[in-house]
Amino acid sequence: MGKKVTVYSTPTCPYCIKTKKFLKESSIDFTDIDVSSSTEKSQEMVQKTGQMGVPVVDIDGKIIVGFDKEAIEKALAS
Repeated sequence: MGKKVTVYSTPTCPYCIKTKKFLKESSIDFTDIDVSSSTEKSQEMVQKTGQMGVPVVDIDGKIIVGFDKEAIEKALAS
């Protein structure tokens, strides 16, 4: 799987933690971006999604908002 996976998250968000745990358990390499420590990355996330909710998972440009295991698996498989 050569997909580029980016997770926009915050350290205290329980769904962010679940998302990253799921990706790690699935042996998916991903870049974790802490939007609480970077205004620039926070704005980048809002531009991609139009909203402030985390986690946001970007899989090769496919945006998934929230921890949606089925959507993540489907995006990784396509």
